[in-house]
Amino acid sequence: MSTIQNFINGQYSAPIHGQYLDNYAPASGTVYGQLPDSGPEDVDAAVAAAEAAFPAWAAMPPEQRHDILHAVSEGIMANLEALAEAESMDSGKTLRTARTVDIPRAALNFKFFATALLHFAAESHHQPQSLSYTLRQPLGVVGCISPWNLPLYLFTWKVAPALAAGNCVVGKPSEVTPLTAHLLADIMNKAGVPPGVFNMVHGTGPRAGEALVRHPKVKAISFTGSTRAGAHIAGVAAPMFKKLSLELGGKNPNLIFADCDYDKMLETTVRSSFNNQGQICLCGSRIYVERPLYEKFKTDFVARVSALKVGAPTSPASDLGAVVSKMHFDKVLSYIDLAIEEGGTILCGGAPVMVPGHENGWYIAPTVIEGLGQNTRCIQEEIFGPVVTLQPFDTDEEALALANDVPYGLSATVWTNNLRRTHFLTNGLQTGIVWVNTWMLRDLRTPFGGVKNSGVGREGGWDALRFFTETKNVTYGL
Repeated sequence: MSTIQNFINGQYSAPIHGQYLDNYAPASGTVYGQLPDSGPEDVDAAVAAAEAAFPAWAAMPPEQRHDILHAVSEGIMANLEALAEAESMDSGKTLRTARTVDIPRAALNFKFFATALLHFAAESHHQPQSLSYTLRQPLGVVGCISPWNLPLYLFTWKVAPALAAGNCVVGKPSEVTPLTAHLLADIMNKAGVPPGVFNMVHGTGPRAGEALVRHPKVKAISFTGSTRAGAHIAGVAAPMFKKLSLELGGKNPNLIFADCDYDKMLETTVRSSFNNQGQICLCGSRIYVERPLYEKFKTDFVARVSALKVGAPTSPASDLGAVVSKMHFDKVLSYIDLAIEEGGTILCGGAPVMVPGHENGWYIAPTVIEGLGQNTRCIQEEIFGPVVTLQPFDTDEEALALANDVPYGLSATVWTNNLRRTHFLTNGLQTGIVWVNTWMLRDLRTPFGGVKNSGVGREGGWDALRFFTETKNVTYGL
């Protein structure tokens, strides 16, 4: 049994009231540790430490801040294997995914923003009788609340730009997957991050998260999670005039046309459907296929999906591991049952998987469903698991209408070699991100975020640094 602690003012510390939550390993369904069930008093202590550390950190020369954040990146890579093992155990994802995607990307987040802060420039405007220029100054204490699906990856995606911009951070990682964030604090210390600059409070959303959002000295909240939770955060923070970045749910369309590069499309679509057990906000969970290609695609896709191996996350043979929690396991299975009630046909999967030696783990076979109407709940609502739906279409206009006909608008994928069609679709898709003939190809300089119920604001590149700064205009009379 391992006990995780909060991290406040450069030190690990127990929750003030001594209350803890159980931490489960999805692969086995058993408790392997505990984490703090923090409350408002713990958040108060973390905010006070951050507030005290802010003046010196904000005034630190950019080159020195760069060196410290770059050292954090190097520290993450130096601990790659330990962090990958912790991430896999904590989240249920395969060790291969944690080792090759999650942890390297967490290191890259710090490396990228360490460099970006040296090139973050302001604008100036000259007129015959005046000179105006813009200052971008750090906000002060900011809150970073991250989800369970890509724990360290998305936690660092927020923390790195916040620190690079000169803010001090109070982070709250998901209570479902707290382990790698706990280990990150020690890496921060060893990299030379001053006490109080980075603080972390563990606990549930209704207690620790709520206290962080409501704290009057927290100037901004960057949140990734469910649309329901994002709406609540907006309701609390907006009347307090806090800056808000909300990266929320997705129900992403994958539009496949008959003129696509078929082999590349098929291989990528299997990956974009079931990577991390479908627990990525960017997964293409609604697959629309041009009718002349539909039957061939369905046959080949179902064969590929049926061949995927669900198994222990530590096994090199496993393509899919466990879903993150018993609650989520039950939710995903309930949607599969609902799909049958709504008239869908299960083409493959659709049931739990019993993994030898891990009989109590939370494993679900990758599931493909066809025959659902556009207005059914399984088409309209985010399932966030290893479940995708198939539907045919006949025209470009119909494909666009189907893609846009959900409450979400995070990303879309288009498979075609027709340039005119590409421009038509990329212009008309109601999403913040469009991939054409690829998926999950991310340039950290580009903006990331969605429209409609998928959120407000953008992360990545200059957008992230701008979010974590306040703009001030200065004008001189000449």
